[in-house]
Amino acid sequence: MPRRRTAIVLAVVLVVVGIPVLDALFGAYSRTGGGEVAVVRNGGFFDNNRIRQIIDPGSGRTYVGLYSKVHKYPAQQRFYTITSNSSKGDETGVDVVTVPSSDGVNMGIEGTLYFTLNLDHAALRTFDDKYGTRKFRGGSGDTAYAWEGDEGWSAFLDQIVRPVIDNDLRSQVNSFRCAELVSSCALVQNTAQVTPVRTGQGAQPQSNNGNIAKVQNAINTSLAQDLQSTLGGNFFTNIHFNLVRVTLPSKVQDAVDRAQAAFAQVSEAQAKVASAKAEAAANKARQDGYNKCPTCARIEELKALPQGITVYAPGNPNGSLYAGK
Repeated sequence: MPRRRTAIVLAVVLVVVGIPVLDALFGAYSRTGGGEVAVVRNGGFFDNNRIRQIIDPGSGRTYVGLYSKVHKYPAQQRFYTITSNSSKGDETGVDVVTVPSSDGVNMGIEGTLYFTLNLDHAALRTFDDKYGTRKFRGGSGDTAYAWEGDEGWSAFLDQIVRPVIDNDLRSQVNSFRCAELVSSCALVQNTAQVTPVRTGQGAQPQSNNGNIAKVQNAINTSLAQDLQSTLGGNFFTNIHFNLVRVTLPSKVQDAVDRAQAAFAQVSEAQAKVASAKAEAAANKARQDGYNKCPTCARIEELKALPQGITVYAPGNPNGSLYAGK
């Protein structure tokens, strides 16, 4: 009986003490894949919570200490997409940055920000101190740490990086007029701002590719500086913003479509007028020729007779054509 009681006590001790110890021993090792980097923080019962070490991408199994916390971040190039396609944007639903042009037209900006997390160990330590120890609210309403998978990383980008992108887009787009970025905008501008309609044509559309390139280049220059200033460190490298599309509000676009349809109708009417004038000129020239050469007119008249006519009597009041074999 005592031996049985001793066995039960030993089993309880093994369960209560042994399993946690084994779990801690197995959890004291970690490794990273090729596309992730890890920041390790102390987490023992009698330990502090400071950063212990950095594990570079693609490492082997590494000892990180008992009860340490491993924060894994993406080490490869990442991107943040802003688009009207609800299935492709980083935020849920239709996601477009709406900013005003210099002449007050709200314009939708779509594009993609490409960047890479700075893998310098000192930068990673600072980044984890600033943004790895707090949670961020994602599009679903749930909160997560930046190192808790794609959901946590996206929540961090939405709350910290997205406002910087919006501000840069607003600053750069506001220096251009609507027609300088979307040429069709000239069709519905105030009459004081566009060329008056002449011969059915409105304001001549401008080539806006160069202006869009200027906006994109300006954003690429300012965005890196603004991100470093706002985030408090050089945490991102290889920053590049690709401006994909500039759109007009639905009501403005509808007005553009109506204006283009109206100009198309004017062009069609002008084409008909030009065709009629050309036909009248041809008829006049033809008649002038007949007046100078009556014989030529008679020959043309004979050529116009239907086939099968053998007798032609132009002076017959009952009819001038007789069919025969």
